[in-house]
Amino acid sequence: MDEVLLRTLIPTVIGILVRRGADFAAAEDAVQDALVEAVRVWPHGAPRDPKGWLVTVAWRKFLDAARADTSRRQREVRVEDEPLPGQGVGVDDTLQLYFLCAHPSLTPASAVALTLRAVGGLTTRQIAQAYLVPEATMAQRISRAKRTISGVRFNQAGDVATVLRVLYLVFNEGYSGDVDLAAEAIRLTRQLAVKTHHEEVAGLLALMLLHHARRPARIGPGGRLVPLAEQDRGLWNTRLIAEGVDVLQTALARDRLGEFQAQAAIAALHADAATAEETDWVQIVEWYDELVRLTDSPVARLNRAVAVGEADGPRAGLAALAGLDPALPRHTAVAAYLHERDGDLVTAARLYAEAARSAPNLAECEHLTRQAARLNAQLRG
Repeated sequence: MDEVLLRTLIPTVIGILVRRGADFAAAEDAVQDALVEAVRVWPHGAPRDPKGWLVTVAWRKFLDAARADTSRRQREVRVEDEPLPGQGVGVDDTLQLYFLCAHPSLTPASAVALTLRAVGGLTTRQIAQAYLVPEATMAQRISRAKRTISGVRFNQAGDVATVLRVLYLVFNEGYSGDVDLAAEAIRLTRQLAVKTHHEEVAGLLALMLLHHARRPARIGPGGRLVPLAEQDRGLWNTRLIAEGVDVLQTALARDRLGEFQAQAAIAALHADAATAEETDWVQIVEWYDELVRLTDSPVARLNRAVAVGEADGPRAGLAALAGLDPALPRHTAVAAYLHERDGDLVTAARLYAEAARSAPNLAECEHLTRQAARLNAQLRG
């Protein structure tokens, strides 16, 4: 049985049921029941029209559940008169499902989980494993999310920016368990790019591809974090880099710059440098200026301070850093790096140790601790 095909069909079938009158939770439950039936039946003879088969079975499952629930009888009568699949004009069910799963009433964590389940076609167990939480916990999170949006109808355009935030959150989770969330985010964003032809969707896809291209070089022996400047660039995936650059150039040609395009342009400049020393930091600063103009993001300003430190010297970088809130995540690590570049090893060692104590993950904590130990060894020597 073609599991990839099933996963591709899930959002379409859910969208069809919702358009025909089922609320999201009931539609998703019915499709899951239909998938169980497919697993049982298809190995003995797959249907010629897999989507039509799933729609028919899922719709029957929904109606069976509706008949069993007296409170749904009125809705059942109403949905019987809805148009059959294919009779609607200009409706993209999968695209609508993206917007529904990224509904502003959901928390980011719930939106991500629901997107992976309904659009990505992942099982609750797979999502729970990816997030390192018990399956029961993830099932409750998904159930709450489904209840939250159960009354939402497809009667207005969704917010592309919100969908992109959800996909970016999925991508940043990276890899855990048997589900590669970074690869899954790229798959979903490719799908969205085809359906929308939106320049910021293309920008996010380019950003993901360019970052993912560096993944093989990010982790060294023993799980050690390898900073960008120290990565073996021969390990970078040149095919993904070429695709990312091509997608970005097409998006930029539309002359409607957005934050993801700006971020992707920065990533492309890093990817274009054969060595760390050849990085065009002046252009990178210019792109960070654009990103700050677009977002006024403190994180963008923090990263800009690093780029300024590389382009104009560490003291210029420290001056750019001075106006930012010291409580900003990774602020202390950036200050440590710039002070080391400026030759103040005592301050840098102290700041590296301080940054390690508030690091967001073990790999970063170990990296910063090693940096502090390295400088302290130099000072003792």
